Amino acid sequence: MGRTDTLGPSSRSMWRRHLYIIIFESDTRAGRLFDLALILAIALSVLVVMLDSVQSFQLRYARWLRAAEWFFTLLFTLEYLFRLLCVDRPGRYARSFFGVIDLMAVLPTYFAIFLPQASLAVVIRVLRILRVFRILKLGAYLGEADVLMQSLAASRKKIEVFLFAVLLLVIIFGSLMYLIEGGENGFTSIPRSIYWAIVTLTTVGYGDIAPRTPLGQALASVIMICGYGIIAVPTGIVSAEVVRASGAGREYRLCPRCGDRFHDNNAVFCKSCGRELPPGG
Repeated sequence: MGRTDTLGPSSRSMWRRHLYIIIFESDTRAGRLFDLALILAIALSVLVVMLDSVQSFQLRYARWLRAAEWFFTLLFTLEYLFRLLCVDRPGRYARSFFGVIDLMAVLPTYFAIFLPQASLAVVIRVLRILRVFRILKLGAYLGEADVLMQSLAASRKKIEVFLFAVLLLVIIFGSLMYLIEGGENGFTSIPRSIYWAIVTLTTVGYGDIAPRTPLGQALASVIMICGYGIIAVPTGIVSAEVVRASGAGREYRLCPRCGDRFHDNNAVFCKSCGRELPPGG
């Protein structure tokens, strides 16, 4: 009895450690095989959702689609539970970005059980479409995604200022076009004119509204030229941060306690919680 009590916690800890290596560390053979299998499962599950939206296909293969959906739901449920089981702080992982995505991958199918299709057909349709968000789970297997996310976070304040400036521009341009063209040329209100300014400034150009007067066309030309310059601004901001993050000497290594995913190459302990990190790949 004493032998069992002594070995029990140790063997349980080793089992969790092996499970953690398979699920979270992609630099081992088992981890790579797990990631490849899960990526394939995600892609196939999203394909099932797409085929389920095709009426002719859904009517013909409804039983198979339903069976495939439940298979993937149970598979992702087990994966989610195993992830919670092998990390030190399950609650923290559950509240993280990828923890929420993992939960969203399975909840819609379970919710659909308790909602009668006869009266809540629209809700059922929304739940079905939400399953497409399983594709976001793929981000967990792209270490380079952390560089991009870090760069976007570092660029947030600059981009917010830039978007505010663009908002002011489209309000001014839209109001001017409303005064110049008027309702007889399709600019029936300031909001509709602002919509036209946004479409023109972003160089989309739907063509549903177009200026008719020479002055209006001249203003439209100015907006189009401004649009080409404006598009390059956020790209430059984010690119600068990507270069800075890429050259910071960091790599993808997931902390088993707090889930921090980005550490210095020579780091031994997590910079967020102090837990010893797994060895770098």
